[in-house]
Amino acid sequence: MWSYRSHSTLEMNEKLVQSTGNGLQSSIPKLNVAVIGAGLVGSLAALNFARKGYEVDLYEYRQDIRTAELVQGRSINLALSQRGRKALAEVGLEDEVLSTAIPMRGRMLHDVKGNTSIVLYDPCTKQCLYSVGRKHLNEVLLNAGEKFPNIHHHFEHKLSSVNFNEGSMRFKRPFQEDAEAKADLIVGCDGAFSAVRQQMIKKYGFNFSQEYIEHGYLELCIPAKNNEFQMPANYLHIWPRDTFMMIALPNQDKSFTVTLSMPFKVFADIKTPKDLLEFFIKYYIDALPLLGEEKLIKDFFKSKPQYLLSIKCNPYHFESKAVLLGDAAHAMVPYYGQGMNAGMEDCSLLFSIISQTEITLDKALLQFTESRWRDAHAICDLAMYNYVEMRDLTKRVTFKCRKFLDTTLFRFFPTIWVPLYNSVSFTSMPYNKCIANRKWQDKILRNIFYTILSGALVTATALYVTNL
Repeated sequence: MWSYRSHSTLEMNEKLVQSTGNGLQSSIPKLNVAVIGAGLVGSLAALNFARKGYEVDLYEYRQDIRTAELVQGRSINLALSQRGRKALAEVGLEDEVLSTAIPMRGRMLHDVKGNTSIVLYDPCTKQCLYSVGRKHLNEVLLNAGEKFPNIHHHFEHKLSSVNFNEGSMRFKRPFQEDAEAKADLIVGCDGAFSAVRQQMIKKYGFNFSQEYIEHGYLELCIPAKNNEFQMPANYLHIWPRDTFMMIALPNQDKSFTVTLSMPFKVFADIKTPKDLLEFFIKYYIDALPLLGEEKLIKDFFKSKPQYLLSIKCNPYHFESKAVLLGDAAHAMVPYYGQGMNAGMEDCSLLFSIISQTEITLDKALLQFTESRWRDAHAICDLAMYNYVEMRDLTKRVTFKCRKFLDTTLFRFFPTIWVPLYNSVSFTSMPYNKCIANRKWQDKILRNIFYTILSGALVTATALYVTNL
């Protein structure tokens, strides 16, 4: 069965005119777009295309999460920051999402004795992250899409093959014959193991790399008690333990989603409930009564630790036929809280380019790749670095001193000295520039330190000579 609402190649390349929504005119015609993957980035991309008048077919291999009893895939809570908020605002959903989100104003660090300390994200301007449920946010985006008659949802459609030149796709469906469809533009939003990207890899000039880290994660839960949170709600809780850590994000039902991240060999050493309880008594003594021994044992042993990987590729498009967004283009480990935000920012960037006047689709996709790949690679690297910071550096005196210096300088020079975490989480500064900015700051501080040290040595030497 073919679903085909396609423009001819000639028509695609002609300078057809449509409104961009801001009174200007775009030269890209209203095409039929197939978005593969109805997760957060895919459903947001579909909304953006629909708002601009495109016909959109949104395909998802899972059941509709709004009606499914058991939702497959990750259920980890997400930290919504400025880049994601901006993308949601562009489709009119920021206020709706924030109305149920829980603000997190900083990190609450738990040491091995159960003592806590607070490191605010932004003591100067009071900006914060927001804890949002993955499933809830996906439902908000899908429900918004239902209001557009030009978005057509196709659940339980797993992409099995694609021909980019012809724009043809084949989907496997449970208990039914395969479905076939065509589109003018195929948008891959189907995650780290993207089927769309797998087809693009076969094209000449497509560069791809992936790296699995030797650490995995397991999800646990701190339940509500008497319908109240068991820990302060407005923080990202972290238990840093050198080579591993545990974090907890607040949920709307007063529980906490807890993520235990450790090397696989540490997971493997915990074989029995006795091993598990001894491990938590040694490293997470304050969390144990909050988790509950019985629930901890059940949650820990009911599933295996999950793998984490980082993916980089370039380019993100193939001619005017296909483009990758989100994890399909740049999967990253989750320790900077930027996976979702970066994917949503992909949508902001792509549609700002598409809305330009006098631009064709092939040039728009090329410009997207050229504008994005360095920043995407940069945030993948930053996410790796931040895991080391969260599990180890946060409890070091040097980290706290640097945090104090950054905060002080930011307070007095807010337009000049923006700390790395602030630039990543609370601005739309390109990720690559965030790193360059940090390197510049490091150089300044090193020079100041060496100047002070040299001055101290000269003074000490002078005093010594004087006293001879």
